[in-house]
Amino acid sequence: MAERRAFAQKISRTVAAEVRKQISGQYSGSPQLLKNLSLVGNVSHHASVPLTEAVDPVDLEDYLITHPLAVESGPLRDLLEFPPDDIEVVYNPRDCRTLVSAVPEESEMDPHVRDCVRSYTEDWAIVNRKYHKLGTGFNPNTLDKQKERQKGLPKQIFESDEAPDGNSYQDEQDDLKRRSMSIDDTPRGSWACSIFDLKNSLPDALLPSLLDRTPNEDIDHQNDDQRKANRHKELFALHPAPDEEDPIERLSIPEIPKEHFGQRLLVKCLSLKFEIEIEPIFASLALYDVKEKKKISENFYFDLNSEQMKGMLRPHVPPAAITTLARSAIFSITYPSQDVFLVIKLEKVLQQGDIGECAEPYMIFKEADATKNKEKLEKLRGQADQFCQRLGKYRMPFAWTAIHLMNIVSSAGSLERDSTDVEISAAERKGSWSERRNSSVVGRRSLERTTSGDEACSLTTFRPATLTVTNFFKQEGDRLSDEDLYKFLADMRRPSSVLRRLRPITAQLKIDISPAPENPHYCLTPELLQVKLYPDSRVRPTREILEFPARDVYVPNTTYRNLLYVYPQSLNFANRQGSARNITVKVQFMYGEDPSNAMPVIFGKSSCSEFSKEAYTAVVYHNRSPDFHEEIKVKLPATLTDHHHLLFTFYHVSCQQKQNTPLETPVGYTWIPMLQNGRLKTGQFCLPVSLEKPPQAYSVLSPEVPLPGMKWVDNHKGVFNVEVIAVSSIHTQDPYLDKFFALVNALDEHMFPVRIGDMRIMENNLENELKSSISALNSSQLEPVVRFLHLLLDKLILLVVRPPVIAGQIVNLGQASFEAMASIVNRLHKSLEGSQDQHGRNGLLTSYVYYVFRLPNTRPSSPSPGPGGLGGSVHYATMARSAVRPASLHLNRSRSLSNSNPDISGTPTSPDDEVRSIIGSKGLDRSNSWVNTGGPKAAPWGSNPSPSAEATQAMDRSCNRMSSHTETSSFLQTLTGRLPTKKLFHEELALQWVVCSGSVREAALQQAWFFFELMVKSMVHHLYFTDKLDAPRKNRFPERFMDDIAALVSTIASDVVSRFQKDAEMVERLNMSLAFFLNDLLSVMDRGFVFSLVRACYKQVSSKLYSLPNPSLLVSLRLDFLRVICSHEHYVTLNLPCSLLTPPASPSPSVSSATSQSSGFSTNVQDQKTANMFELSLPFRQQHYLAGLVLTELAIILDPDADGLFGLHKKVINMVHNLLSSHDSDPRYSDPQVKARVAMLYLPLIGIIMETVPQLYDFTETHNQRGRPSCVAMEDYESEGGNMISQTVAMAIAGAPVPQLARPSSFLLTSSTGRQHSMFSAESSRSLLICLLWVLKNADETVLQKWFTDLSVLQLNRLLDLLYLCVSCFEYKGKKVFERMNSLTFKKSKDMRAKLEEAILGSIGARQEMVRRSRGQLERSPSGSAFGSQENLRWRKDMTHWRQNTEKLDKSRAEIEHEALIDGNLATEANLIILDTLEIIVQTVSLAESKESILGGVLKVLLHSMACHQSALYLQHCFATQRALVSKFPELLFEEETEQCADLCLRLLRHCSSSVGSIRSHASASLYLLMRQNFEIGNNFARVKMQVTMSLSSLVGTSQSFNEEFLRRSLKTILTYAEEDLELRETTFPDQVQDLVFNLHMILSDTVKMKEHQEDPEMLIDLMYSLSARYQRL
Repeated sequence: MAERRAFAQKISRTVAAEVRKQISGQYSGSPQLLKNLSLVGNVSHHASVPLTEAVDPVDLEDYLITHPLAVESGPLRDLLEFPPDDIEVVYNPRDCRTLVSAVPEESEMDPHVRDCVRSYTEDWAIVNRKYHKLGTGFNPNTLDKQKERQKGLPKQIFESDEAPDGNSYQDEQDDLKRRSMSIDDTPRGSWACSIFDLKNSLPDALLPSLLDRTPNEDIDHQNDDQRKANRHKELFALHPAPDEEDPIERLSIPEIPKEHFGQRLLVKCLSLKFEIEIEPIFASLALYDVKEKKKISENFYFDLNSEQMKGMLRPHVPPAAITTLARSAIFSITYPSQDVFLVIKLEKVLQQGDIGECAEPYMIFKEADATKNKEKLEKLRGQADQFCQRLGKYRMPFAWTAIHLMNIVSSAGSLERDSTDVEISAAERKGSWSERRNSSVVGRRSLERTTSGDEACSLTTFRPATLTVTNFFKQEGDRLSDEDLYKFLADMRRPSSVLRRLRPITAQLKIDISPAPENPHYCLTPELLQVKLYPDSRVRPTREILEFPARDVYVPNTTYRNLLYVYPQSLNFANRQGSARNITVKVQFMYGEDPSNAMPVIFGKSSCSEFSKEAYTAVVYHNRSPDFHEEIKVKLPATLTDHHHLLFTFYHVSCQQKQNTPLETPVGYTWIPMLQNGRLKTGQFCLPVSLEKPPQAYSVLSPEVPLPGMKWVDNHKGVFNVEVIAVSSIHTQDPYLDKFFALVNALDEHMFPVRIGDMRIMENNLENELKSSISALNSSQLEPVVRFLHLLLDKLILLVVRPPVIAGQIVNLGQASFEAMASIVNRLHKSLEGSQDQHGRNGLLTSYVYYVFRLPNTRPSSPSPGPGGLGGSVHYATMARSAVRPASLHLNRSRSLSNSNPDISGTPTSPDDEVRSIIGSKGLDRSNSWVNTGGPKAAPWGSNPSPSAEATQAMDRSCNRMSSHTETSSFLQTLTGRLPTKKLFHEELALQWVVCSGSVREAALQQAWFFFELMVKSMVHHLYFTDKLDAPRKNRFPERFMDDIAALVSTIASDVVSRFQKDAEMVERLNMSLAFFLNDLLSVMDRGFVFSLVRACYKQVSSKLYSLPNPSLLVSLRLDFLRVICSHEHYVTLNLPCSLLTPPASPSPSVSSATSQSSGFSTNVQDQKTANMFELSLPFRQQHYLAGLVLTELAIILDPDADGLFGLHKKVINMVHNLLSSHDSDPRYSDPQVKARVAMLYLPLIGIIMETVPQLYDFTETHNQRGRPSCVAMEDYESEGGNMISQTVAMAIAGAPVPQLARPSSFLLTSSTGRQHSMFSAESSRSLLICLLWVLKNADETVLQKWFTDLSVLQLNRLLDLLYLCVSCFEYKGKKVFERMNSLTFKKSKDMRAKLEEAILGSIGARQEMVRRSRGQLERSPSGSAFGSQENLRWRKDMTHWRQNTEKLDKSRAEIEHEALIDGNLATEANLIILDTLEIIVQTVSLAESKESILGGVLKVLLHSMACHQSALYLQHCFATQRALVSKFPELLFEEETEQCADLCLRLLRHCSSSVGSIRSHASASLYLLMRQNFEIGNNFARVKMQVTMSLSSLVGTSQSFNEEFLRRSLKTILTYAEEDLELRETTFPDQVQDLVFNLHMILSDTVKMKEHQEDPEMLIDLMYSLSARYQRL
């Protein structure tokens, strides 16, 4: 234990046991948190703050002012402060679908209509954080974006990939074989043979100036320059991102509010042909849902008659408008189901005779018999012509048919025959029930009903189909109602349909049905506006048909629409006197009572004018009680008056031409007034019918009122059934909403009394009515609330900001409005669960806040920001804020919280108590007294008030602070009814939230994110309008607002802490909302103040943690909280990367920290500053505040004694990994100088990871499995056995044990003691190590060197152990491995293993895992994303993950190549970083006394890296470093680390036989210099001779892939060096080298032969004898 904790002891200078004692004195409770990883400083110096406690942050704003950066400009300058254009307020014009925007034609509009129209046309008001995309939430190191950033990587050459099996090698080898033929010709084993063979070999290229005597410093510089050249800048671009779902810190930008469409279907009507063509036929199409018994679209009228037939009606039909000539239509279906039918109805011109008689000819005549029946047909044509001339304007029902829509869709063959696939693709493209499409928000209940069983209803992917309908059913005169139709349709689905027995009318109707294109050309909206891309107005248009969704659709209105549909249903004239049999109803929309007051607002049908003043229903012949199936569509005027009404006139039409008989005789009248008490009148009506024209002034009364002296059919009973439906974005059709809007508008206009319903509301009663109407909003229907959501929230906000003046009194509606908003927001959340993002934010509300919400107009004179502003009415008079400080703001900061509420006296002991007391004392509704007053008592801004001032202040506040304005503004009040008060929304909102309690507070907490986001947007808008976006942050907001924010944050944090076990889901949302809020505040407020809020939250959590038996849940919440705050795009700037912890070399001023302690090894203050940078010291945690928190979390969670936090390892490591990889790819930090500053924020990470060495996953184990030496290549190890010579035999011949490469001793020691701790998973360890390498790569080398100087031998060895582990961790796997393991399945098993580890060791129990899975909260697979949760996957085989795998199992060659390329580059870069660090360590310890053990460690890491698969590029640098090391410390290798010498010889020989030329060149050079240095020490190099020879036998005997030809080349290269070495030419050295090389060559040949003659015992004995003789010659 002592060894393992040594590192911590060095940092803290205090023994861990003492620390625990010290803390447990302060706290009681959970033992695992009573710890202090790096307690800073001697207690004598300053009070130390344990890691589990939050430190006080530096006051960031002050700090920046007092520490200006010396540099005027340049990349470092940008690190110091947020950019000036950080936040912008943008007004974006909204996209309009149509060429002309939909607005009312009238110029005069009432206030409500004006507000609605403004709400649908004003620009979006967007607050844009310009650099937001650079925060970690949008880290480009995600799997999909990494590919982009990996382009142009160099291909690294690895020996393992260059297996010599290609033809290129073959020729070379044949050549070599030819040259060495003599081996068999000459007597075996002769010197002559060996020399001949070697002399004929070709050497590799020699390294230039290898033999020169260059000073070590120069060599180091040279090596350094070469190593640093052409390095890959971004380490994380090479490292696969951790497998996370959407990062929690990402808030997606909400969808732009837009008009709702379901799945869209294009229907084209091509032709309609009957057996006989004698008269025009008129057709209409509509959709019906049988199950819901509802017509789900308006009618589409089309005309397929020939010109000749149309000509028969010429006298009756005005010229046709192009808009009525459409033959194709787009239908929208929000809830597609098996119950939807396309119903086609046909009508013809009215004629004498009932429908059966009129249809007879169509049934009996056949087209084929036309010549035979010529005369009869002529007669029929003649009759038809007469009827058209006389009765051309009347219609009669004729025939109908229906198409079962889903049959067509499924039989037309979807793109994938499998219906389930269709469902997926539908949901992905635009399925209205898929989660991804927020615009069509459909309640959960409806979701369950969309699909019954497995029937998928997708209208977006089927192949277009052309249908020919051949059978029509004639209409039954007594079965025309919709009820009858639903019975027929239900019957059609049965196999034994009654309809099949009926005799059909044969005809041919051809229609095309296809999914509607995304942006069709030549399209008209239901109001006949041209949709964009309408190149030519003369082209026949396509009509968009308005949908009447089968169930509610929750989408806010975004366009002006005001339509009325009138459906006459039935009439009962059975008891009416006189002849009235062929009855038609004329419908008119009137604005007065005179017949000329009919308005041209009734839409035409087909081939007629666009609008008309009247519409007639079809006539059922000789029926006194007809049913109707007409739809009359009316364009409502925007502003309705009491005189607007629908007038129905009933006529008897005489079909026979008789003398003196008029064509039509009026037989009755009735009407519907459009407004009733100011509300639109819609619904089902059963109206009495008057026999005579209504009297004067009838239109304001209802026909139910018995008017004196009028005659009524059937004694004034209701005889006419009619339904009126409005589709309007003006009329809410909800009594509660209507009342609220009416009262607010009355206040606006100052018009009293207000008439609402049957009530007249006088001004003195208005306040109560207004308050009750606000609270009654709860009772309104959800659908209209959502439709008018934007306007409703706007109005509620307006009431908060501008309290109305009623009867001379200000009415404070802040509280009522806040409560109403809280309840509306919660209703939406609960009812519309399907439309929430990952943070539980409702899509409709996020869109409102992001696009729609804006501060109401600020100054009376200025036009509103953006067109219209919020409630553009001029009647909001306002006055500028008083310039003097309001009396209420005389606050001492220390007592600010208590002073802001007059009910609290005295100073509470701590801020937390203060907050509690504020929350507790709700006696006074502060909201009534929070209005600005200036006045004589106001002191200047900075002054501290005297006690007497405080007393008067409390008095002042308790009375209404408005009083001082009253006289001055009374004239304004009389003008407008509004007093010129103006509150700021964010201030009022914070206040209301702080003082609310009970259910309102709970409701606000549930949806805290909404109020937080409103508040932030309001703050930004306020700064924007007052030009304060550039103002110093300390002057931006008044103190009392900041107090409210502090109180709010504090109470919410205490909610999180106290309720996290009971209301887990809610607290998780609340915790995230709070974090996002603080993240936002960092962009607009005093940042030091925001840090103090973060600290307050931390304190609350810490105090709770000590009393918890299992802290992991709460710590997990805190991690989420921190991760969100740290995702701020200016995270680095917030950490003051240029602060005074920096060593003096830097350009920033260096001031020694007063709080620092003296270092362990030196008393120099400067050294202490270096230590402070590498430890979680108090100065570090204060100045690099957020980085300090992140690293503290990491240290606490990774600490082996932190029981119960093991399950959080992955989470905390991912947080650090995500931050670093985001910095790595950030374009702002690409400059190396800047990156070094960023890396400085993470220097303590090195120490923290050094602490965890015993717990890290042991990557080196894979090297030594089954006891194989690490030098053996992977393939050899796999094919164990074969024709390998046993290791022991080879060694016995050589007469020595094999140099086995085990882990370094320090590693063995640490791992044996470390096994008692929970080990990290491979994935977590790898993430940690890549973070470590990033810091080492980017940190300033001089700073690292200073720190290394301070470290003890033990700690430096610990660091070397870590680097040793890194070598194994990032070793190149090799292409063959990539080919063998399919990454998909491999990844899956890795994930499963991590999950298993988490379940066994971590916080997640298997039961919780099951629960999570059953709730569908487990990771969503890519295949299942359309479904959200995948409970039923088990049974839907085609959708499970396995299907996904089989499809993607075979990766393309290119993908495997790419993976190998990335892995190769990562391995090379990682090892080069390790090499850089080793060089720094070597430079550091060259000066120290105890350098031997450290240098031995450096050598171990170097040798280990040589043993792994390495790229040629790395090996060149590695050999260069090794040569420099041997050159600097020759005695190290030849006297102390003799074991290492053996290892080195083995490694070098191994690489001398490499198939890659450059590797051989460098290995030969190293081996030659090794011999030379050994010789120079003692005129002999016996040690190297022996080691090399032994290594050779081990190598040749055990490696299967060993290639003697390559080794022979290297031997020749060594020989060449010896020959060219002028300095040693006169010594015995060249001869000794030649001797050794020849001997090695003979051993090589003999060992190779032994492998060939394994089956021949005599030959083997012979060879063994020969070999042992060679060894003796050494």
